[in-house]
Amino acid sequence: MKSDKAQRRALVVRGGWEGHAPFAATELLVPFLKDRSFELVFSDTLDAYCDEATMREADLIVQCWTMGHLSGPQLEGLDQSVKLGTGFTGWHGGIVDSFRDSPGYLRLTGGQFVAHPGNFVDYDVEVVPERAGHEIVRGIGKFSLHSEQYWVLTDPLDDVLATTRFVPGEGAAWSQPFVVPAVWTRRWGQGKVFVCTVGHRLADLEVPEVRTIVERGLLWASR
Repeated sequence: MKSDKAQRRALVVRGGWEGHAPFAATELLVPFLKDRSFELVFSDTLDAYCDEATMREADLIVQCWTMGHLSGPQLEGLDQSVKLGTGFTGWHGGIVDSFRDSPGYLRLTGGQFVAHPGNFVDYDVEVVPERAGHEIVRGIGKFSLHSEQYWVLTDPLDDVLATTRFVPGEGAAWSQPFVVPAVWTRRWGQGKVFVCTVGHRLADLEVPEVRTIVERGLLWASR
């Protein structure tokens, strides 16, 4: 049992598709976590999820692993750890475009990327008014980005903190605007899940509002 906050441990799991710069992106958060007295453990293999000692000691998991395949034992180790109280967090494809063939993983995260129409576009992210007092988004208003806008499929168990609006362009297969979650949290057993769909490029993670949301999300989810 950990006796104080100085002994909190964060497991950083990074790999998969290199287009999301998993190593460079996670390194952006390393100073923040160290300043908050986290001991950091890094893994470039999903087998970390099968290591009982590693998972038992983790208070927080930061995952940046786009696409790929999660084996049955790897999913079981991750799922059980979160159910027992380990926080699970990530951004963009590193968490919601991971392991597309794993229904169990999709249930854990509560969302799945399906498209980013137009590739790089100008779009807004807006905090849900009723959730504006939540510690992750408190004090943050609507902000704008030029990047990939993630169209995601989600379920009602998510506590949606911020959204983004899609508007059909010329030749679009859909005929009316619609809104999808951009930031959400989720309870899974005793654990907490935090997802931010923004973060395709390193520059996206340096946008002040995005950086603040992600950093707060890591702290909120940690055991």
